[in-house]
Amino acid sequence: MDEDTIADLFSAFGPVRTRRMFGGRGLYADGLMFAIEVGGTLYLKADADHAALLESRGSVPFSYLAKGAVRTMTGFWSVPEAALDDGDDLAVLARRSLALARAAAAQKPVKKTAARPKKKTPRG
Repeated sequence: MDEDTIADLFSAFGPVRTRRMFGGRGLYADGLMFAIEVGGTLYLKADADHAALLESRGSVPFSYLAKGAVRTMTGFWSVPEAALDDGDDLAVLARRSLALARAAAAQKPVKKTAARPKKKTPRG
């Protein structure tokens, strides 16, 4: 799925930037990753409640093969087929995923930058 297709799908949601990762793309809004695209399938960030809604609409969790075993990431669920044909529906789902990304970012501790050692000045 190319960037133009992604931009078109999310046009009712707002501007979306993509960044290559894991053989797919991370989808970002307001600097936060709220979705991924892998192998032509879009997956939205989800907590338990959002996952239950998505699952009730036919979505499946993101899974991949690693070292001969299937790994499942329940934090990302596929976009329901109906939402791919309804930009307003997709926008509602994406806004909820973005809200989850914002909440997760707010929970992360602020990184402290290491203090730089003071330069020694010659005394004389």
